[in-house]
Amino acid sequence: MRVVLAEDLFLLRDGLVRLLEAYGCEMLAAVATGPELSRALAELEPDVAVVDVRLPPSHTDEGLQCALAARRARPGLPVLVLSQHVERLYARELLADGDGGVGYLLKDRVFDADRFVDAVRRVAAGGTAMDPQVISQLLDRGRARDEPLGRLTPRELEVLELMAQGRSNTAIAAQLLVTERAVAKHTSNIFAKLDLKVSDDDNRRVLAVLAYLDRT
Repeated sequence: MRVVLAEDLFLLRDGLVRLLEAYGCEMLAAVATGPELSRALAELEPDVAVVDVRLPPSHTDEGLQCALAARRARPGLPVLVLSQHVERLYARELLADGDGGVGYLLKDRVFDADRFVDAVRRVAAGGTAMDPQVISQLLDRGRARDEPLGRLTPRELEVLELMAQGRSNTAIAAQLLVTERAVAKHTSNIFAKLDLKVSDDDNRRVLAVLAYLDRT
C-alpha cells in the first residue's frame, strides 16, 4: 500500500511514518504544507492519502482542500482525514464527494496502532473509517433538525451509527448481541425510512447515509 502523508507537526509526522512503514506500507511522501501535499498527490498517485485538516500556509482547511482538489483531478482517490476536532463542515465536504474510500479520525482518540493501520487499509480499499464521535455529532445534528432521521427507532439509530463506522452486518450483530437477520431487517428499515436506495455496496450506502444526515 503506497501512502502520502501530510502532517505539519514533525514528531507526529515522523511517528506516523515509522508506524506505517513498520506495518509494510510504502511511504511515497511525508509532507508538512498544503503546496507540498498538492504536488505529491498530483505526481505520485498514492493508494491512499492520510491528511491533516489544517496545514501551512493558511492553517485553516488547507489539507482537506488539497485532498478534495486531488480527488476532483483523480476521482476516487482514497483520503483519510486526521483532525483535532469534529469539524462538521469538513466532514460534509469530504462525504459529499461520494466517490472512493474516505475516513475521518480524531487524533487524540487514536489509541491503537493496529486499528489505525486497519483504518488506513480500509480506506485505501475503498471503504470507510469514521470515528464514532464524528458519527455521533452528525447524528445529533440530524435529530436536532427533525429530519427523517426522527422516524428511526432507537435500535435503528444504533445500527445506523455502527454502519457509518464501516462495520459489517456480522460485526453489528456481535456488538448489539442480535442475529445478522435482525441487523439486515433494521438496515432495510433504515433505508426505507430515509428514502435511500438500497445497494449491495455497503461503503456506498454508508456514504449516502452520512451525506444525507449532514446535508444543509
